[in-house]
Amino acid sequence: MELFKVVDLDEALNIILDNNKISLGYEEIDILKSLDRVLYEDIISPFNVPDFRRSTVDGYAVRFKDTIGVRESIPAMLNLKGEVIMGKASDGDIKEGECMYIPTGGMLPYNGDAVVMIEYTEKLDDETILINSPVSFLENVVEIGEDVRKDEIILKKGIRIRPFEIGVMSSLGIKKVKVFKKAVIGIISTGNEVLDINEKLTLGKIYDINSYLLMSLVKKDMAEAKSYGIVKDDYESLKSILDKALDECDIVLISGGSSVGKKDETFKVLNSFDDLGVLIHGIAIKPGKPTLIARCKGKIVFGLPGHPLACSVVYISLVKKYIQSLIGYFEKEIPISCTFGLNYHKAKGRAEYLPVNLIDEDGELKAYPVFTKSGLITGFSKAEGYIVIPKNEEGLRENQKVYVYRL
Repeated sequence: MELFKVVDLDEALNIILDNNKISLGYEEIDILKSLDRVLYEDIISPFNVPDFRRSTVDGYAVRFKDTIGVRESIPAMLNLKGEVIMGKASDGDIKEGECMYIPTGGMLPYNGDAVVMIEYTEKLDDETILINSPVSFLENVVEIGEDVRKDEIILKKGIRIRPFEIGVMSSLGIKKVKVFKKAVIGIISTGNEVLDINEKLTLGKIYDINSYLLMSLVKKDMAEAKSYGIVKDDYESLKSILDKALDECDIVLISGGSSVGKKDETFKVLNSFDDLGVLIHGIAIKPGKPTLIARCKGKIVFGLPGHPLACSVVYISLVKKYIQSLIGYFEKEIPISCTFGLNYHKAKGRAEYLPVNLIDEDGELKAYPVFTKSGLITGFSKAEGYIVIPKNEEGLRENQKVYVYRL
């Protein structure tokens, strides 16, 4: 494949998906351990919720027809039959002209079809209640199945489980739930100049940034990160470590070594395996153009730029989406609409991911770029979000409407 014959982001993602050969499957876990996992199958309610008529207020359960036309000057006089005990099924019913005291959440007695709030009643004596306000059918009542119907799909496959979904599952008596297994992502950092943070920093060397960056991003995206440490720019060393990572992981990320140069061995290593090898070398994106994508031993391997900002951009725009595709989950991104704060020029031909900060100027939200280079480590750490400028645009104008994606 010709080097740096760049492809668009959408085309790159399609190539990756077309060459995917892995399936993660599922595991069944306790619902309290399912937070931020992705649901593997639809959850269908085995019964109605609630499965009885339930009061939403403190008051008196009545037959609504007994309250038609009443008002404070002409109240209805109903016989008090007793009271509903919380947590117990009603053991009686109310006939015409009768009522029963009921607390919030209590089960309506049989034939009861509405509840009068206690504020609109008066106790005449121990056996008589005055009703001063009419109620309609099922007023102040939660009907059977009003929240959840039996056999209803209550949670759909592919959702990310939040505390609210855990609450729903507990209301259905579900103790365990099937979730997609987490993808295991192998991370290899390359470069003769790269040091582990436990080593002493010397002139000409840099600490490993991308391993920690990528491991944190992977964990945030519901996957497991497995570090294989730092590998020098040596063909045999890199091939040996990559071979091991491919056997143990679902995806492998190699940081550094994606550009063209005699010291960069990644390209040759990726083509040395008995598979398709390099699929893409070059993506129409800024920063992040010299990105490698390959299939080795049936697994997708990303050769990411060594520059931290470029590495982050490629992860956000491609790696993250591929990880999500394996579990049938695509994060719904809702960008912030605002205006751009100044004129900004870019060259055509590559989509640009521009770090920005948001500033409130007299009640108007504006986005300003964080000027940085792809080789600097603080590009995204200084930003609140980013703007994607399409590849055929030449930049942004002052006061132009833009959409900011949160980091």
